[in-house]
Amino acid sequence: MADNGFDFLHSASALWFVILASLCVSLVALVISALRSRRTPSEPANVEPAPARVVLREFEKNGHSADAALVNWSPSTLREILAKELPDAQVIVVSNREPYIHNLRDNNVDLVVPASGLVSALEPITRACAGTWIAYGGGSADHLVVDQNDRIEVPPENPSYTLRRVWLTEEEQQGYYLGFANEGLWPLCHIAFTRPVFRTSDWETYEAVNQKFADTVVAEARNERPIVLVQDYHFALLPRMIRERLPDAIVITFWHIPWPNSEVFSICPWREKILDGLLGSSIIGFHTQFHCNNFIESVDRFLESRIEREDSAISYGGQTSLVHAYPISIEWPPAQLGKLPAIAQCRARIREKFGLADNVSLCVGVERLDYTKGILDRFHALDELFKQHPEWIGKVAFLQIAAPSRGTLPAYQQLHEECLRCAAELNERYGRDGYTPVLMVAEHHSQEQVYEIYRAADVCMVTSLHDGMNLVAKEFVAARDDEQGVLMLSMFAGASKELLEALIVNPYDETMMAEALLQALTMVPAEQRQRMQRMREIVRDNNVYRWAGSMLLDAARLRKRAAIDPAGPGSVAAANVISLLDRKRVAAL
Repeated sequence: MADNGFDFLHSASALWFVILASLCVSLVALVISALRSRRTPSEPANVEPAPARVVLREFEKNGHSADAALVNWSPSTLREILAKELPDAQVIVVSNREPYIHNLRDNNVDLVVPASGLVSALEPITRACAGTWIAYGGGSADHLVVDQNDRIEVPPENPSYTLRRVWLTEEEQQGYYLGFANEGLWPLCHIAFTRPVFRTSDWETYEAVNQKFADTVVAEARNERPIVLVQDYHFALLPRMIRERLPDAIVITFWHIPWPNSEVFSICPWREKILDGLLGSSIIGFHTQFHCNNFIESVDRFLESRIEREDSAISYGGQTSLVHAYPISIEWPPAQLGKLPAIAQCRARIREKFGLADNVSLCVGVERLDYTKGILDRFHALDELFKQHPEWIGKVAFLQIAAPSRGTLPAYQQLHEECLRCAAELNERYGRDGYTPVLMVAEHHSQEQVYEIYRAADVCMVTSLHDGMNLVAKEFVAARDDEQGVLMLSMFAGASKELLEALIVNPYDETMMAEALLQALTMVPAEQRQRMQRMREIVRDNNVYRWAGSMLLDAARLRKRAAIDPAGPGSVAAANVISLLDRKRVAAL
């Protein structure tokens, strides 16, 4: 009997187990069904991405994030957002660097398009918005080609927006740009162990130049409600100056470089004034949430303010600023690709140009000559590879394109000398007739030339010691329509949070870098294709139009709330903040 009772209990337990398992499966199915029901109607699989108007309707109807991957982000998407959500809005971009430079050469005017990450990101946006771009006119012939109002229509082959140039004296450029911005703020915000230099005279010039740009913004504004996109660390004081003159403007400030933790930021003698200036913005954008958090911590430490941490909103001086992450990207597809031949031709041309044998793998690095980019660390990694795997001597070459930058500053002069010395030592140690392991080219290259190099490379090394995003990584991926090539990417670059299929490295660990370089050089084509396909999908979907569109949609919501709340877009009213940021939380579900 005892055995029969045990069998009965065992059978009953098994039956209950089956019943409970069935209930769990049903519950999971219900949860999945409920989650799917929360999607917008345009989201089902195997359906083409929804047009902007569909997503905009859902944005208004449900408060969901309109920058989901459902949208096929393009210039037309931005134009539709402006037409429907921001009718009659004037878009003004402010940056130090201009998108087109005119220089005198042999009594002729040469047009130069700088190979700048900021320019490559913003120029397509300004074209799509038919906006006004305000920038420092530093070209030797810039003043010769503008009209009486210091304006010129660009691009020259198809004018679609206005470039408004601001003139600075040599003293202003020295104090504001080379001094406070690049000897002070740049090393302060980058963990590259270069001591920042702060001078009172530089700060005073920085203030004066920011005021000069504020005056220009006001002069260019067609009404009191423009959307002003302030770019980068050169203009930390500009948002407050604009707000004081144009209180109804939507001011979106994007900080393209990292923001340090509050302890590091405390080094700056004018920390409170910088924070106050930035909090004149309606929205402050960074590449990553980590940098947003650092900024919020700095405000919390140095200013009397109210911080809604869950919503990333700061109320200060009777106004509210939203602090959001907007990962910047590039145009898709890149315009440069249409001007270049097939991959095989690019490879042949680059190899012929630099005298590379067919059996030599080509690694490339492309950036400004800057101590934050980890150029020397790449050289050390190549040296370590040769030490650990001498069979690769003669089979791999590294081409470093390093555009000269801020060459009058001592830190940059020292870096240039160190790079040349290290390259010479490696070439002497490992070079031989017909083989040069390191090709150091400290020259400016056009975007078209840079893309040709990307297409010719076997490996692209992006080993920043600290970076906001780094668009070189995304440009390399976009250039490889053959789905080949390997990206080595620093864990300290914002792009590493998106391009997970890259070989993620610590640039301070030369042994790890050498091992990753060996992995890249020996990676089979099938694995290269798998990794590159996924990264290309990421860059395609998260392109620069999505970056800009996300900010413009946030601006649209602020403007609509301002119409309801008489206090305006900077009001501290909680409803303004919560309703805008609720959709951020919903989108994250």
